[in-house]
Amino acid sequence: MQVWIEMLVENLRGALGLAFGKAIKAHLFAPIPVACAFIVGAFVIIWAERRQKARPETVRIASIDDMRWIDALKVGCAQALALVPGTSRSGATIIGGMLFGLSRVAATEFSFFLAIPTLFAATIYSVWKDASLIGAQSFPAFGLGFAAAFVSAFACVRWLIRYVAHHDFIPFAWYRIVFGAVVLLTAYAGLVKWD
Repeated sequence: MQVWIEMLVENLRGALGLAFGKAIKAHLFAPIPVACAFIVGAFVIIWAERRQKARPETVRIASIDDMRWIDALKVGCAQALALVPGTSRSGATIIGGMLFGLSRVAATEFSFFLAIPTLFAATIYSVWKDASLIGAQSFPAFGLGFAAAFVSAFACVRWLIRYVAHHDFIPFAWYRIVFGAVVLLTAYAGLVKWD
């Protein structure tokens, strides 16, 4: 059931990307809108974190096993905000999940689960697209690369889940504010041409 929900959410994001992709690229893929998205996103992160601390009763879902399909659909709608440049897919999913009642840990875990179908599809597409470059002599290198990527990804995800269980995203929000402000200030002062 969970796999079908993840696929539904990814298809929703993909459909929105196809529908609005050209308009987004035409108007939002520029330094100033991206810097503004960084700053606005930071304030949303701060608000979501403070809301969960001030009102712990808003956390209804402590584990992803407690999620219903409607919870996953809501998080998928939040994930669609990642179509806006300057908004990360995982950030939109985690903060959206927190706003819809998931604990920080459950939202982070669900974000990783949502990435699996996308990464799997991207891998298949990449192998299909570059099939002419792959020969029998490449299989040992692919196997070694796959094993190294799997082990390092597993270690990083495990560390991040532990970290998120005891720390909030406020430092990351402040980083986004500072970075966005630097881009805006240097652009308006004419110090850097961000084109």
